[in-house]
Amino acid sequence: YSYRWNFQIMAAQGYIVVAPSRRGMSGFGIEWNEQISKDYGGQNMKDYLSAIDALAKEPFVDENRLGCVGASYGGYSAFYLAGIHEGRFKSFIAHDGMFNLRSMYGTTEEMFFVNWDLGGNYWDTSNKAAQKAFNEFNPINHVSKWDTPILIIQGGKDYRISIGQGLEAFNAAQLRGVKSKLLYFPEENHWVLNPQNSIVWQREFFKWLK
Repeated sequence: YSYRWNFQIMAAQGYIVVAPSRRGMSGFGIEWNEQISKDYGGQNMKDYLSAIDALAKEPFVDENRLGCVGASYGGYSAFYLAGIHEGRFKSFIAHDGMFNLRSMYGTTEEMFFVNWDLGGNYWDTSNKAAQKAFNEFNPINHVSKWDTPILIIQGGKDYRISIGQGLEAFNAAQLRGVKSKLLYFPEENHWVLNPQNSIVWQREFFKWLK
């Protein structure tokens, strides 16, 4: 059970919840789990899109009212998919996601994570894996294609994904004229731990989707 991310509460509102076990998820072996590293915008994104495309064909799904929501890597996914989804989704919600991999690299509190998952630093031009991550797989490089409403949620004490990521994404959406909203929790970290903040989070989450 989680205050922040709870599929049962989502389904209880009448939504169909599509939660694909994409590459990077646990439960399918080490190779499947580790495939995500150094391939943030690759096969994992194809997994998302193949899942939503398959479900959208079902007669009980309204293909004109599909939303994309995510937190952490899912928040990154929402930012990235906003630039490549080709009209599939009508709304996005991104919670504590990486928006600008370069500035995130320079502000995160845990360097092993980014060096392992992104392949290294962004200034090493001889490192092909890192260059691909910081350029091709960087959501900020796809903002010119943003045209879908987006709710951005950010915790003020998230030191893995700092407040700057949410602010950069929100400013980009605003300056592009994309319908957008920033929900900021000054006392929360990468999660929502305070019950009262959780109530606000849930209300704003479903208010946005509606």
